[in-house]
This record gives sequence, structure tokens and C-alpha cells, in this order.
Amino acid sequence: MMAEGMRTYPESVHVGNEEVTLRLMEKGDRAAMLAFARALPEHDLLFLRRDITQESAVDAWLRDIAEGTITTVLAQQGGKIVGYGTIHKNDLRWSQHVAELRVMVAESMRGKGLGRVLTQEAFAIALSQGIEKMMAQMTLDQKGAIAAFEGIGFRPEALLRDQVKDRAGAKHDLLVLSHEVAKFEAQLNAYGVADAFGR
Repeated sequence: MMAEGMRTYPESVHVGNEEVTLRLMEKGDRAAMLAFARALPEHDLLFLRRDITQESAVDAWLRDIAEGTITTVLAQQGGKIVGYGTIHKNDLRWSQHVAELRVMVAESMRGKGLGRVLTQEAFAIALSQGIEKMMAQMTLDQKGAIAAFEGIGFRPEALLRDQVKDRAGAKHDLLVLSHEVAKFEAQLNAYGVADAFGR
């Protein structure tokens, strides 16, 4: 099927020595997403707006997808979700040009470049949706995610001290990064989609 803009799904890509399939999330992915989320380390869930280990949160996510406020690209392997990239549009009139980018990868697939692939896929879709600025949030110890985002041009914009609290009550700093979409689009135009995406 054809996704928004230039992306075509499903698509098979190699990350490290493994192959995964990319496609858009849909209603039938509810159970698989819950299984994926419940296998994540608790710390990974800190910066998410919703507790996606809960059925009600995934149901709300799917409603947002149906309404067009969220677009999610899944990475699957062996029928299981191993990662996702999500663009969440801002519904405030004065900041509709801004969207939040969220990426999550299963522990078994980290360090292989899947986070970078999902980030770039989500960003390409955002370009076609007229987004001008992308934001991302993560805790400071998520070094792999930070490196993936900075690798395609995201830069730190704010550090929020003690912004998130885990279930044990410990506080964590939250890093906010941003990227001007026009700069990424210029990279696509200069080098082509495959070169800009490093594949």
C-alpha cells in the first residue's frame, strides 16, 4: 500500500544482519502492540504520554490513528512487533506546524540501526504532512536513541530537570530535541532518499 507521500509499505529492510518488515499500524495490531509494550523495560516507558502496556491506552492510540492525528510505522519480524516510529501532530491551532516524534525498539533489536531506520521513516512521512518542526523527548540515559536522532540532524533544545518520575519515585531529567523539517528536506533533495537514509 502507499503511505503518505514518498513511502511505500510494506517494505523489507536489513538492520545489522537481520531483516524486518516495515508497515503502517492498524486496528488488528492491538494484541501485538500490547505484547511488545509489556516486554519493554519499565524505564523505556517514562517519556511516553500514555502507558501503552494498558489496553485502554492502545485503544486510544488506534483511535488517534483512525482520526489522522497519529501515524505509526511498525517494524515486524517473525510476526512480532520489534519497534515503531510515531508522528503525533499537535492539535493546538498556533502550533499545528509542530509534531512529536516517538521511537521505540525491542531490547533484542537494539544496537543494529533499527531506531535510526524508524526515525527516518517517520520523518519522511512527516515531511509529506506539512510538518515544519519535529520534537522528540527522552531521558538522558537513552544514549542510543539520542545518537540516532542527532545522526539525522536533531539538536538539544531543552533539558528539563527532574521532569519524569518512575514507579519507584525516582526522578529523571528529560531531554527535548528538535529538528527543522526544511533542513531534512534539503538533505533529501541534495542526496536522494536512499543516500539521506543511509541505505
